[in-house]
Amino acid sequence: MEERFFITGATGCIGSWIVRNLVREKISVGVLVRGNAFHRMELIMTPAELSRVTFSKGDITDLESISRAIKDFRANRIVHLAAMQFPFCQADPPLGALVNVKGTVNLFESAKANGISQVVFASSTAVYGPREDYPAGPLRDDAPLLPRSHYGVYKLANEWTARVYWMNDRIASIGLRPYVAYGPGRDQGMTSTPTKAMLCAAAEKPYKISYGGRFGFQYNDDLARIFIMAARKEISDARTFNMGGETVSMPDVVTAIEEAAPSQKGTITYDDTALPFPEEMDNSELVKLLGPLPQTTLKQGVAQSIALFRKALKDGRISADNP
Repeated sequence: MEERFFITGATGCIGSWIVRNLVREKISVGVLVRGNAFHRMELIMTPAELSRVTFSKGDITDLESISRAIKDFRANRIVHLAAMQFPFCQADPPLGALVNVKGTVNLFESAKANGISQVVFASSTAVYGPREDYPAGPLRDDAPLLPRSHYGVYKLANEWTARVYWMNDRIASIGLRPYVAYGPGRDQGMTSTPTKAMLCAAAEKPYKISYGGRFGFQYNDDLARIFIMAARKEISDARTFNMGGETVSMPDVVTAIEEAAPSQKGTITYDDTALPFPEEMDNSELVKLLGPLPQTTLKQGVAQSIALFRKALKDGRISADNP
């Protein structure tokens, strides 16, 4: 069977990397797009690669447009990433619920209408509560879900929505919970400032990262590859998994940036306030399901990011004026 991947949220940071990986595998890729903001794709893909993507205009909040796009593309694998991120959900909770919760229901309804038996979707570590609510050590997938934000509640609703579609309609699903994604394309959201620091280092500008502490750090390309692996793994259930990643401290991140951009030593600083989530996620259940997962080291991922940013700055494809 020819693989035909349909991606929502494809113009976002992880979505763009998923599309890039699939195109480079010569897999057919269709994407749902609402507007014309393709800058993340253009940052990491060539015009020739972009020409191989099938773009369908539509909105995740519009059931008819999603279902029609999936049908017209003849999709047989779906990765659902379309979402409104943390700070924007907090600023406009009704719109956040419309995009994140109704949008996910629309996606599952569209899968059902088109005879697609499995969906992969993005949840988030925001479904967990503050680190003090949990014991020390890596947090398991089955730890209590205690979200403290609208975004976390919406993602929790989506995890249960997926379970209901399995129970009632036998649509299987794999949900994945990223933590701090980084790398080219990660230009917005609560945890995006380490990537903005990498861009500023490439541009030889100072930057202050907005938080500190220890956290799971995950290179966009690795996350994309894991989503693709999950989409290719058939299961008979609805399960959600932590994605793990390398647990690092913010001083580790700054050191990696300085090693990749030695001239900027001392210009990248950070606020020492830790993120309001547990430090480390246990991804052992995901490894059991999918096998060994790609994991670019911190040093490699930061160096690759800064190298790509330098080239994009030189080509005029990106600016560090307002990171």
